Amino acid sequence: MQPGDAERDGSLDEAAAVFTALRPRLFGIAYRMLGSAAEAEDVVQDVWLKWQATDRDAVENPTAFLTTATTRLAINVTQSARVRREGYVGPWLPEPVDTRSDPALGAERGEAVEIAVLLLLERLTPTERAAYVLREAFDYPYREIAGVLDLSEANSRQLVSRARKHIAAGRREQVGTAEHRRLLEAFVAAARAGDMAGLEKLLATDVVNYGDGGGAVRNAAKVPVLGSAKVARFITAFAPRFWIDTEVVWVEANGQTAALVIHAGTPMALLSITASERGIDQLMWVLNPAKLTGFSSLAAGPAEPSA
Repeated sequence: MQPGDAERDGSLDEAAAVFTALRPRLFGIAYRMLGSAAEAEDVVQDVWLKWQATDRDAVENPTAFLTTATTRLAINVTQSARVRREGYVGPWLPEPVDTRSDPALGAERGEAVEIAVLLLLERLTPTERAAYVLREAFDYPYREIAGVLDLSEANSRQLVSRARKHIAAGRREQVGTAEHRRLLEAFVAAARAGDMAGLEKLLATDVVNYGDGGGAVRNAAKVPVLGSAKVARFITAFAPRFWIDTEVVWVEANGQTAALVIHAGTPMALLSITASERGIDQLMWVLNPAKLTGFSSLAAGPAEPSA
């Protein structure tokens, strides 16, 4: 060992300890910004490399430094991801994550993690999205948000306010947890039975059905299906093929109960819903195999198999 090696090793160990403690928050920010666990992991890894290469003695506030680096890099990735998603085959849905172990994904509050909310965040500008995530999920003061985004505090408040209005405009008041699960279970039972009348009774008249197959799954519709009658017919039409030799287990995806459809020990689909007093407003089927890898371990030994 050369002179100074021990000091450098100690410094790197300290840097790793600081980063590891903040890692859940950094991942939580990046995931909410990007709607992709894989892309969020890449962002966090890039920030770690940046942290290693930084003159850390000159960093007065490591938390602020790492949060800023993560947010700004996520904004850049968001801009390039938007271009890539323009060529995505069929509807794009966020990659679901298993939130049983970390319901809030490192946040102060579990906000902006539901699949439907992440989908709405896609409509915001990257800067609006960042401001909303930092404020609503991580409870950052506006002054700190301004520092992260290199804006005035007044502009930060305006960004958050606009984002809140956009999210509220695209979302009805949701039913409680128990009713949400009841509707989901009833829908799955009716879908498996091919009960078109039963399906229509559960759906809001203006329900939207999204199927994200990423071009890899034939059952995924290339465009959203709209309206209770059309959605019920669509679900009933592919029921005889879709449900053969499958089992359904109830999992927690993005803070809500979801239905994981398993075939031959492999996740085939994950279904999430939004529901209001009008019934089920949105059906979100993640069918793209690349987005279901996070639930592979649950397919081997589900905790709650369906009846």
